Formats: sequence, C-alpha cells, structure tokens
Amino acid sequence: MRVIRGETMKSLGSIRRSFAPWADPTSVPFIVFRNVTKRFGDFVAVDDLSLNIYPREFFALLGASGCGKSTLLRMLAGFEQPTSGEIILDGQSLAGIPPYRRPVNMMFQSYALFPHMTVEKNIAFGLKQDGMPKADIAARVEQMLKLVKLDKFAKRKPHQLSGGQRQRVALARSLAKRPKVLLLDEPLGALDKKLREETQFELMDLQQQLGLTFVVVTHDQEEAMTMADRIAVMAHGKVVQVATPAEIYEAPNSRFVADFIGDVNIFDGTVSSADNGRVQIETEAGFAVRVVSAEQPAPGAKAGFAVRPEKIRVSRDQPAGVPLNAAQGEIWDIGYLGDMTVFHVKLKSGKVVKASSLNAVRAVEDPIGYDQEVWISFDENAGVVLKD
Repeated sequence: MRVIRGETMKSLGSIRRSFAPWADPTSVPFIVFRNVTKRFGDFVAVDDLSLNIYPREFFALLGASGCGKSTLLRMLAGFEQPTSGEIILDGQSLAGIPPYRRPVNMMFQSYALFPHMTVEKNIAFGLKQDGMPKADIAARVEQMLKLVKLDKFAKRKPHQLSGGQRQRVALARSLAKRPKVLLLDEPLGALDKKLREETQFELMDLQQQLGLTFVVVTHDQEEAMTMADRIAVMAHGKVVQVATPAEIYEAPNSRFVADFIGDVNIFDGTVSSADNGRVQIETEAGFAVRVVSAEQPAPGAKAGFAVRPEKIRVSRDQPAGVPLNAAQGEIWDIGYLGDMTVFHVKLKSGKVVKASSLNAVRAVEDPIGYDQEVWISFDENAGVVLKD
C-alpha cells in the first residue's frame, strides 16, 4: 500500500509482475501497425513500421526528436494518414475514419485548455460536442473531477491552477469521453522534476484503475522506464527494440539502444575466444574482458562490450584473482549526487570510464579523491556483448 495526495492506493506490484500478454502466443493485439510508412515530401518520418500493442498495456514510444514517434501517435489519432500500410484498432481498420469517430483521445503536451472556461466546463466540452444529455454530462464531469482529485477546483479557471492541476484537468477532459485508448504526447514535459515523478505514479495508478490502454510519446528515458509495461525505442522512423524496461536497460539489442538508454561504457575490441557461454574480448582500452553471453561471435571478430556505471567497482587495491575484467586508472572527476557518487576514471590507455557508487551510509572514512590511482573491475555477468 502507498499514499498519494492523502489517499491510500493498492500496490500495483502483483498486477504488473504478472502482466505480459505479448509473451502469450494466443493473445490478440489491440492496436496493430502493419508496414506503416509516412512521408512528408521526400522525408520519410515513419519507415515500414510494424508494431503490436495489447489491451490494458501502458506502452511508451521513446526516441530523440525527429525519430517519428509523434507522427506515429498522430496517425493513430487520425490527425495524419499513412502513406502506406494499415493501422488496426480493436480488430477494425482505421483507414478513412476521421479523428472524431475514432475511440481514442489525445492529451497534448500544452494541455490545450480553454482559458475562458472553468475546470468543469473544460472537462464537459467534448461531451457537449457529442450531444450528451445535460444530466449525464454533469454526472460524468463529477466523476472525472473525483477521479483526478480536483473536486474543490471545479469553478476555477486554468490560470488559477498550478501546472500539475492543469495537467490533471487535461487528463480528465481526455478521459471524459471514455476512449478505448488514451494517447499522451509528452504529457509531463511542463512539470517540474519532483511533480513529474509524482505524477508518473499517479498515471500508472489511474491507468490500472480504468483498465484502459495508454500510449505515451516521450523523449524522457526515466519517464518511459518508470511508467511503461513495454517500450519501443525508435530511430529514423523505425523501431529498434521493443521490450520491457528491464530488458531494454539490461539487454539492449544494439549499440544504439545501449548508448541511448541511460549511461553506459562501451569497450571495442577483438574476440579472442568464445565457448561454454562465455566470450573473451581483448579491448582497445588495454585490458581483457570475459563475459557471460548467449551471443558467441567467432574468434577474430570485432565486437563491443557494454557495461553500466553502477556495475563497475572502484577500489584502491588490485582485485584478487584472474587479471580479467579489471584495469588500472586515475580518478579524473568526481560528481557527488547525494544518493550516489559518480567517478570518471581515466585508464592508462586514455579511455575515460564512468562508474557510480551508492552512498549507503552518511559518511565514508578516507573517501577516494581526485588524482588517486585506482582499479576498476566488474563481474562476468555485468555487461553485454554488442552485435553492432
């Protein structure tokens, strides 16, 4: 159990641990992008993209600006039409269906609230456009206000609200028409860091409570990792990898994904041996790594090895045992972040390695300082061999 804005919420841990319809071959996708391409003149924004999203999934499209993620969302909403390919929602092709006829609603980054309308009138706007009876509108608006915990702010106008409150008004308005799918385009971009982190968990709770499918577009890796059941990493109009946050982070399928998600150290080198589920690489950084790997490249092949900073230990003494997965260097920079300390270690080869250490106690006797000689080391299962 946890408390959010004064209310006790049921933990979602058991729900999210067991939710994996994409792993069930009998599951039917709710949203299907089939060989979708979108061109703007000579520019290809989305390139022959195929993707399945399942019912009740919180799905994130993650990528840098210009990767095609917002174009994909807009095609699902009906604001853009595919140049070729097909989009299917709940078994129905969306070809030729205008935005206002689609069972989806979009929440924009700017919130797009009407400044001259009160909170309740903003929420009611779409329902009035649909011709819903007044009594039903009033009941639905009241329900939405309670859902987003804005009952006391119904008569206020947007300029009288905080950024987080405006965000929740926009969310309530998007949900009022009870869409099958809620599309969120950079929904938390206008919020400060602390409120953004709090709102991420509120959206997760709300999505589970309503049982809807959420599709969010973001360039914020932490946001996607926190909220999404699965993430599609996009680049140049294509999906590079689709997986759970843990799989994306711990088992990236390419150099691009490893480098794009979080901090990482990548060592290039030549494979010296590959057998019994382990690969040894002689790195250009001047030391050898041996890593547990399902990938077994041939000896002599060029390969990369990626390891996250938190998987690397920093010590004054040379690690005991076989002289693999270890190198000597000098502390080049130190960043104290409160919860952790980040070290930049310059190896004798000149390569700078980033390592991080959790500050588990308030003070450390004789801490490692600038210009000190140190060793970095890591375990055989700390990183991954990169295919490209």
